Amino acid sequence: MFKYIILLSSCLFCISSNSQVQSPSEFLGYPIGSYFTRHHQVIDYFEQLESNNSANILLQQYGKTNENRDLIVAYISSEENLKKLDDIKNKHNGLSEEENVAIVWLSYNVHGNESAGTEAAMLTAYELITKYQELLKNVVVIIDPCLNPDGRDRYVNWYNAQLGNSLDPIAETKEHNEPWPSGRPNHYLFDLNRDWAWLTQLESQQRIKLYNDWLPHVHVDFHEQGIDEPYYFAPAAEPYHEIITKWQRAFQTAVGKNNAKYFDQNGWFYFTKEIFDLLYPSYGDTYPLYNGAVGMTYEQGGSGRAGLGVINEIGDTLSLYDRLIHHHTTGISTVEEANRQYLKLIEENHLFFNQQNFKYKSYVLSGNKDKLYRLTELLKAHQIEYSWGESGKIKGFDYIKNENGQHEITPNDLIISTQQKKGTLVNVLFEPKTSLSDSLTYDITAWSLPYAYGLNAIASEENLKGVEKINPVVINSADQEAYAYFAEWNSMKDARFLSALIKEGINVRFAENPFEIGGRSYERGTLIIAKGDNKESYDEQLVKIAYQYNIQLYQTSTGMVDRGNDLGASSVKLIKQPKVLVLTEDPASSLNVGEVWHFFDNDLCYPLSRINLNDLYRIKLNDYNVLILPDEWQGREFTDEQGLRISDWIKHGGKLITIGTAAANLPAIFESKITSKFSAHEESENEEDDKHEHPNISYNKQERAAIKNMITGAIVRCNVEVTNPLAFGYSDEYFTLKLSSNNYNWLDGGENVVYMEDKPEVIAGFVGSNARSSLSKSLVFGVERIGEGCIIHFADNPLFRGFWENGKLFMANALYFVGN
Repeated sequence: MFKYIILLSSCLFCISSNSQVQSPSEFLGYPIGSYFTRHHQVIDYFEQLESNNSANILLQQYGKTNENRDLIVAYISSEENLKKLDDIKNKHNGLSEEENVAIVWLSYNVHGNESAGTEAAMLTAYELITKYQELLKNVVVIIDPCLNPDGRDRYVNWYNAQLGNSLDPIAETKEHNEPWPSGRPNHYLFDLNRDWAWLTQLESQQRIKLYNDWLPHVHVDFHEQGIDEPYYFAPAAEPYHEIITKWQRAFQTAVGKNNAKYFDQNGWFYFTKEIFDLLYPSYGDTYPLYNGAVGMTYEQGGSGRAGLGVINEIGDTLSLYDRLIHHHTTGISTVEEANRQYLKLIEENHLFFNQQNFKYKSYVLSGNKDKLYRLTELLKAHQIEYSWGESGKIKGFDYIKNENGQHEITPNDLIISTQQKKGTLVNVLFEPKTSLSDSLTYDITAWSLPYAYGLNAIASEENLKGVEKINPVVINSADQEAYAYFAEWNSMKDARFLSALIKEGINVRFAENPFEIGGRSYERGTLIIAKGDNKESYDEQLVKIAYQYNIQLYQTSTGMVDRGNDLGASSVKLIKQPKVLVLTEDPASSLNVGEVWHFFDNDLCYPLSRINLNDLYRIKLNDYNVLILPDEWQGREFTDEQGLRISDWIKHGGKLITIGTAAANLPAIFESKITSKFSAHEESENEEDDKHEHPNISYNKQERAAIKNMITGAIVRCNVEVTNPLAFGYSDEYFTLKLSSNNYNWLDGGENVVYMEDKPEVIAGFVGSNARSSLSKSLVFGVERIGEGCIIHFADNPLFRGFWENGKLFMANALYFVGN
């Protein structure tokens, strides 16, 4: 264990500790770093700091988690600054020339099992108000001690339960190997550090309100990585997004040098400019960067495997105390550098917001009104201003055509300008293609929101201003003489409406073919709620639910249509009530299980049962009609008995849904004909030429050479077979988010519903030269009929991180329409 030599240079003024303010060790009753602190104890400790030193610390609860744990921040500064905290915030938000205090926000434990962060947060708060008050004269420090209390307590409670009289430092032993799903994710098993921009999770939604109230000058996100890794701090690795300013880069370097000074004094290993880039906009370093801060990630070796202490590869014991002290050191060092350059931070922050100049001044979005209004909910959460069109023509880059074009503006078009305070964030989230200074990246390389929401867009160099408009409230009325009611099927709002009807026991049909009646045309997927299927006075409840979801209902007094199939035809099918199971536990991807769970709970608002494979024998499988195999599930995990049982269930009408690589190893008894083309490099037309030209790849270029076989989150144009029930509500094109080069061939004899032709068009993002060939003639979404049932394959994940909105209706179609 390293000796903790010195934290700050001797020139800094330190005061003696207030005798009433207890250190973490004194308050908790054990030396800090010798035991993991539960979340309620962390809250208690910060409340003790506030009650005993209200002059320097102020607490604010900003929300609660799904499991009802408090989310708090602590404001720490000089007594003078805390007395005028609102004035400081108002001057900062107004970019006032009188602004003279820098704001530094320190965020800990966004990943629950990277648990040294919260311990460091307590020590950092304590020493800021007892030893380093001189740093607070020109700085307000905002500390969020735990962004993910549910995940952290999952880890801490598990780990504390494993301890005996002493820790076992052997990495292979029980206390260093968490069970599935680990403490890393939140309640819904989401990675909160990928959710800053998308705001799918409760913690993110509540935190972003407070964050946008402050928009700090500096934001640090404290993490942990593998037990054998040294400490990482800024400056970051390439690629940087091109919009990141020279000053943001320069201050990262300045902080890095200050951190290095203290690490050098203590002999602690560290690295910079590697691995952790600044591109993907939904991280705790990049989102702040795109909102005017200097955002940085700090990574300490350890994470869930380290526990209280673990022997690493060099034979040293890495302790929790080591880990928290390293985080404590960089935290104080960052505040020190911010204090040193507080006026420059303020000056450059003003320039960031006042000198924005982007190629595209406006984004004009058109398409389904429900999807547009869904997008405005995200814009409002980020405090992004928007308006609605009036009339006129506009030229610019057309997202669907992937080339320049023109568009006739209508009152239903959404206009988002980059000429606003949040202009940089708008530019990053909406730009058609993100420029890559380096193709070796840490995350996805494409995310443009028009594609994610299934909307057309024009990126214009003209600054457009529209008008304000509210979403009109739809008013329906019940008519006991009505033969049936119709509702359109275009968006997830329609799917939530259908879910609500089914849960209330209202029977619903859907049309497989277009039809006309009463002077209106109705598309495939139209919902039909008929008197003949339901109890008397059902329509009163129907109208009530339609009002709740703002759904327009249309009535008919007859079942005979003017064109198409009558309402009693075989193509107008009754929707069976889905009874849905998803398999969890190893080897399933916890992230994908969480995406499925969150989709049912929050997007579809429909019940879902989760079950472990070993408990599958306990249930009556025939009580369910849908079984979901999440990404990374391995079919070989099924015993012969389980495989036979599920196969028989499918053949008698069951619906099996596979996501991602779950389709790759299905038991032969399932009779699936899906085949994978996972080895992209083996199919490269140029591989032999590559070998001839490069008989040997030098050691230092091997990692970079491997990216030829990779796809790192790219948007690719696909074809859609629109007559298939899996595609109802979609046009003949879909833009999928390819997350890897794990692709499947077209289904032989099956239904290739969403697929790629030869040499499909990559719209945005990185696709390696060899991986590109594996996209040709590949399956995206498809259906295989097996006996009376079916297997539905989602080769690409339509629920990725909960933000790819345009994929979600495919999952609803799979549940409600396919196989009926």
